[in-house]
Amino acid sequence: MSQAKKVGRKSKGASTDKRNFFATMSADVIKSLKRAALEDDITASEILEEATKDWLTRRAGERGAKGRG
Repeated sequence: MSQAKKVGRKSKGASTDKRNFFATMSADVIKSLKRAALEDDITASEILEEATKDWLTRRAGERGAKGRG
């Protein structure tokens, strides 16, 4: 009996450390995000990742400032 092989799908250009993440957002935000991605010739995922990194950096700074005051 042969072993079944798992066939994984990779997104275009996705590096091995990328994973899927699903979130619910308002339809208007999704439309605006997709339009901006098209205008800037990047993916919506790239915009979301950059925005999340920026937010996490700001959050870390705010939390650090609270501990100093």
